[in-house]
Amino acid sequence: MDSDERVCPVCGQPVETVVRRHKTLGVWVPVWTSGPCHNPECAAYAGQGARSGEDHGGAPAAKGS
Repeated sequence: MDSDERVCPVCGQPVETVVRRHKTLGVWVPVWTSGPCHNPECAAYAGQGARSGEDHGGAPAAKGS
């Protein structure tokens, strides 16, 4: 089982937990993952413009008409 605190796999600094989702058998399922790294000295640094909730989780737009 995961620990309560997530860390960057590159530098080991704590990162926030982000909820993303994926579709399984027609149902959207939440998945908790590690957020972006905010340590400017890390190779995996996300930068200032990166936000943790980039995936807005909306359904795809309907096609046609």
